[in-house]
Amino acid sequence: MIQPVAVIGAGPFGLSTAAHLRARGIPVRVFGEPMVSWRDHMPAGMLLKSTPAASSLDAPQPGHKLADYCDAAGIPRLVTDEDIIPVETFIAYGEWFQQKLVPELERVRVVSVDRKTGGGFELKLDSGELFTARAVVVATGLYGLAHLPPELAAAAVDGPAPTAPVSHSSQHHDLSGFKGKELIVVGAGQSALETAVLAAEAGATVRIVSRGHGRVAFGAAPWDQPKLRPESPFGRAWSLWALSYYPQPYRYLPAQTRHYLVRRVLGPLGAWWLRERFEGKVQVSEVERIVRAEAAGANGKPALTVATPGGGTEQLTADHVISATGYRVDIAAMDFLGHELRTQLAVSRGTPKLGAGYVSSVPGVYFTGLPSASSYGPVMRFVCGTEFASPRLAKHLAAAHG
Repeated sequence: MIQPVAVIGAGPFGLSTAAHLRARGIPVRVFGEPMVSWRDHMPAGMLLKSTPAASSLDAPQPGHKLADYCDAAGIPRLVTDEDIIPVETFIAYGEWFQQKLVPELERVRVVSVDRKTGGGFELKLDSGELFTARAVVVATGLYGLAHLPPELAAAAVDGPAPTAPVSHSSQHHDLSGFKGKELIVVGAGQSALETAVLAAEAGATVRIVSRGHGRVAFGAAPWDQPKLRPESPFGRAWSLWALSYYPQPYRYLPAQTRHYLVRRVLGPLGAWWLRERFEGKVQVSEVERIVRAEAAGANGKPALTVATPGGGTEQLTADHVISATGYRVDIAAMDFLGHELRTQLAVSRGTPKLGAGYVSSVPGVYFTGLPSASSYGPVMRFVCGTEFASPRLAKHLAAAHG
């Protein structure tokens, strides 16, 4: 019996990869809850920053783009750069894609992955089942990668949580509980700015604290984009065009350059349509850095000591602090990968080093989505990265393990 390929994760990259593998006739088992990060770890009422052109999962056959889902669901088509996508619509689109192209999805969690003597990999599921896969595709998205800066972690002794003085933005699906509260949101990217807006619209008094180079800014509206530059899913610019459509050469850049570009390209920047809802409704403190955070007083409310641009310090207090400081890939945090397997993976600053076809240094182990961004560029942080990643990963896997 031919051993199947295991795809771990059922978000955009996992579903797209699985669809391409199935189209090649490769037996595949796919594990996870469909679109779980989007459904459980994004705030209700959120709108996607990405345009419709950047928000379709890649499929091996036509008829499965976001616009096709809109037609099937009987809702207005989302196709132009001025069309804004509600997160609920995007989640429903991902679930529709799964039902159409990955119907055999198994809604169980992979507990462990280990190499087997003689070849292949042994996976243990939370159902108790053990089985062998000939190859493994890690497409776990943002799971376990929420980043909390050390200076904020000091005020969250038992870890970030909605009931602790400090939490991470991924821990808030419903922001209505902050009505009547004072809230500090740390960050200057879309997640921070939209979290702040949604909390303010829910009745909170909100202050954004942006650090260092993360000044609060918003992108240009579609009609204000430069006309004489090439189009990309993220706007008109030669750099964005190259990073969007030619990720392959990215692997050959110096490591320091690759990691820098992943952090700095396409962020931090708020969406053009968010500016009107933000300005005048949310306070902004642009600081050099956060010196420390602590739970102050008998009530344990958080207090931030910040270094100001003038060289002094200031203390900011609130009922709660949300760290909207993004995600950081770290193989060590992927605890479902067995210890021996993790130690065998070549990494660069905690991220897997990937070769052609998204294969890691361990033959048969592939990474796609955010963990592949340090090898293939910032486009792998976004849904449209599936267009480049999924067919190439499937082709490489089929050739190596078909």
